[in-house]
Amino acid sequence: MAEHRGLEPDGSLRVSRSLRIPASEISVSTSTPGGPGGQHANRTESKVTVSFDVEASEALGPRQRARILAALGPQLRVTASESRSQATNKAEAFDRLAGKLAMAIVPPAVRRKTRPPISASRKRLKAKREQAERKQQRRRPGSDD
Repeated sequence: MAEHRGLEPDGSLRVSRSLRIPASEISVSTSTPGGPGGQHANRTESKVTVSFDVEASEALGPRQRARILAALGPQLRVTASESRSQATNKAEAFDRLAGKLAMAIVPPAVRRKTRPPISASRKRLKAKREQAERKQQRRRPGSDD
């Protein structure tokens, strides 16, 4: 079951079960989207940019902050301008921000060393012997042959 991410009714951003970022730590700005679209694109500010300062955030724990800084850097900025609606783009930008943060706070999987199976080692050595035999047969016959 996928975990719900996105904007909460109180304006905070829910990233995971353990992480909610208050609205006061997120800045939202709007601008004209640019590109084709004529008068609508030139006059409406439907492009939404959401910024989050990782270093200044009080909502993050030390481990979460360290992981996010390592993965994404001190400033995180996300934009959305696909829709003609500012509200839709705002929701999309917040969802993208939550997604990036959620991916960054997940601890990396632990690498467990494993040995190759004995059959794989035998197969590799057999292939090596066969290759050596093939090369041996390609050689020019010596003076004693």
